[in-house]
Amino acid sequence: MLTEENFPLADVHRFRGDDDTVVWLDLCAPDAEQIHLVADELRLDPHAVEDALSAGERAKLDRYPTHLFLNTYAVRLDVASGELVSQEISAFIAGRTLVTVRPDDTFDLGAVLRRSNDADLAAHGVGYLVHGIIDVVVDGYFTAVQALDGALEDLEDMLFDEDVPEQTVHRRSFELRKSLVQLRREILPMREAVNGLMRRDTGLVTDGLVASYQDVYDHVLRATEWTDSLRDMINSILDTNLTIQSNRLNLVMKKMTGWAAIIAVPTLITGFFGQNVPYPGNGESWGFSVDLVILVLSAAILYVVFRRKGWL
Repeated sequence: MLTEENFPLADVHRFRGDDDTVVWLDLCAPDAEQIHLVADELRLDPHAVEDALSAGERAKLDRYPTHLFLNTYAVRLDVASGELVSQEISAFIAGRTLVTVRPDDTFDLGAVLRRSNDADLAAHGVGYLVHGIIDVVVDGYFTAVQALDGALEDLEDMLFDEDVPEQTVHRRSFELRKSLVQLRREILPMREAVNGLMRRDTGLVTDGLVASYQDVYDHVLRATEWTDSLRDMINSILDTNLTIQSNRLNLVMKKMTGWAAIIAVPTLITGFFGQNVPYPGNGESWGFSVDLVILVLSAAILYVVFRRKGWL
């Protein structure tokens, strides 16, 4: 059962002395002094400590003689802006002690605690807590991927909506593509990380937890496959957008060429007779009117022909 919360760092040694106690130390926005105090107590590898203090480390699982180091990311897609919001979570796993390090309180640890119960914690130890964390993280992947899928479907509809400015479509396309690339960069390494946690020689996953970890691993694979599908989808959207823009440009050029041809015929006629060459009917009262009708009629004939061909 839960015996104590919000204990000072100095008490970690006291709790670790009890073989029946599972210690979970969560450090939210810690300073370097706090991290090094815990590192000295647990004999954490300096490289792992440096990774925990550094922002932007890739998702991974590293093995050290005295502990495991897990780095992962909780993600959330802001549908309005298309931005993927992620929070780095580092975890040191040393025997029956778990230390999590978060830069802020964005990640909801309450979701992990709500999935936990004392009986399973007592039976499976730290492995049960680690499963709770990665389970919540992977669920967040699915939520983000699903939201990204919906946003891409909306983007497909925008492609053929003439009321939507082209710049809006372009900006939205590249925002979602950027978020997808970032999401894949954070999901893909989790396959190796979860698989590494499941290895027997880590001593982390008890027989009763194997099925739970395997379920998380399967979810990571499904999320990865889904992002592969979305990558193909967004590439198709970008290609379609380029095709649509090319077709629109061709249509504009075709119309401009048609109108240029219509204008060119009267220009040719007036230009020819403007070189001191008498026009038909010159000097007659009806001459100018007839020539004007010829100019208008030639332009009208070209206009009708081009309209029937769909060029105007």
